[in-house]
Amino acid sequence: MRKITILWTDDEIDLLMPHILFLEEKGYEVITASNGEDAIRIVQERTVDLLFLDENMPGISGLETLNRIKTLNPAIPVVMITKSEEENIMDEAIGSKIDDYLIKPVNPKQILLSIKKNIDTKRLITQKTTSAYQAEFTRISLLINTAHNYSDWVEVYKKLTYWELEIGSGSDPGLMEILKMQKADANNGFSRFIRANYIGWFYERAGEAPLMSQNVFAQKVFPALEKGDRVCVILIDNLRLDQWRSILPLIEESYRLESEELFYSILPTSTQYARNAMFAGLMPLAIEDMFPELWTDETETGSKNLLEDQLLEKQIQRFGLKLKVWYEKINNARAGKKLVENIKDLLNFDLSVVVFNFVDILSHARTEMEMIKELAYDESAYRSLTLSWFQHSHLREFIRELALNRIKLIITTDHGTIRVNNPLKVIGDRETTTNIRYKQGKNLNYNPEEVFEVKKPAEIHLPKSHVSSTYIFAMNYDFFVYPNNYNQFVNYYRNTFQHGGISMEEMLIPVSVLNPM
Repeated sequence: MRKITILWTDDEIDLLMPHILFLEEKGYEVITASNGEDAIRIVQERTVDLLFLDENMPGISGLETLNRIKTLNPAIPVVMITKSEEENIMDEAIGSKIDDYLIKPVNPKQILLSIKKNIDTKRLITQKTTSAYQAEFTRISLLINTAHNYSDWVEVYKKLTYWELEIGSGSDPGLMEILKMQKADANNGFSRFIRANYIGWFYERAGEAPLMSQNVFAQKVFPALEKGDRVCVILIDNLRLDQWRSILPLIEESYRLESEELFYSILPTSTQYARNAMFAGLMPLAIEDMFPELWTDETETGSKNLLEDQLLEKQIQRFGLKLKVWYEKINNARAGKKLVENIKDLLNFDLSVVVFNFVDILSHARTEMEMIKELAYDESAYRSLTLSWFQHSHLREFIRELALNRIKLIITTDHGTIRVNNPLKVIGDRETTTNIRYKQGKNLNYNPEEVFEVKKPAEIHLPKSHVSSTYIFAMNYDFFVYPNNYNQFVNYYRNTFQHGGISMEEMLIPVSVLNPM
């Protein structure tokens, strides 16, 4: 294993030999430089893990050396060592992105603590995380094996997501593989649970079924409005729990989290069904029956989500609420900028609803573009790309402005996504739907043991395109492929993020209520 290499730069380096010998005894490799030019040359020529840098040296100063080294390698941790405690020097050093500073004369314990703080912290955190997950592994496995209701599975998914975020920030690939296997076991159990219980939820007495898409506004949004709050609902399409948890710390700069709950997206976990159900407060079959002009069949061309504002208006009318409602859908940066600029218009409404489609666009782009596949290779990279977007997005600006105007915020999504890797063969005619996580058709040929099949769509309150239509849903990490050009389509879709089927990632999604700080 390679030793950690420390570069110590000081014009009085000979006086520091006791410290250098101390570090070498501790197992570190220490190389030295007596001026900034030599330090820069060494950084150019070899790998350096940590730089101790004297602030006051002849020739180029410590601060100038710092700036030039950071230009060469911004990732090198730099500890500035200075005789001066003057505030302006410290401000300039910190502004130049030093990672720590020590005041001369330094002692060995200070030096060792700084090394551990700036180099060993990640290793120590990884060790602690590994130990903690190992202790939790058995408890999670027991919970997976004994989960028997919808709240149990919410608890399973929350725990797995927590550890995915914890381990994902470390550097132990072996531990992540163990977690992936445990998550696969959980998704197998979850899929069996949905197959056994989903139909029954539509016939349970009130309170015995989970919160689902069609009840989100009634149970989360309308009660806040009835208290007299001005409310903004932000729906980020395709947002998984892990992505939500990644952006939440940035939102908490302006808002305090009042509550976070996971609800069940209806099947299919696709925008046409789940989001329309949420805005209408009705299952898709009821939308088609009551408002046929607002429902577009899957076999028809064109967008299936152009009338969300009208569906929401119908729901508000059914609840007898007198509200001024403002609705906007944001599909690009230009529309996002306009939204921020027109924030004052929103203040005249009781309820504002904004749909942001970036994460959905990202998941589709990842399927179609090699560059995006490289940027979002796996779940961790996908989270990172989502976080990067949010950090620089107009949505973040918009949320800040909402907080300044004391508007209550409810953030949710319509469904999540899952990275698929296991192809299943299915045969259908030309009118079979195209989504690779579910199919609706009248002449489907498939292995019923591998899917969740619903031969009577009315049992789960879904419309059908034909009298004999059947729905089938992929589970776990499966995806449907036709036998024609089988290998081509398998290679195209394997390891892409998809939605429409049954998995914890697609079905268990967050709705969070936040109050301005």
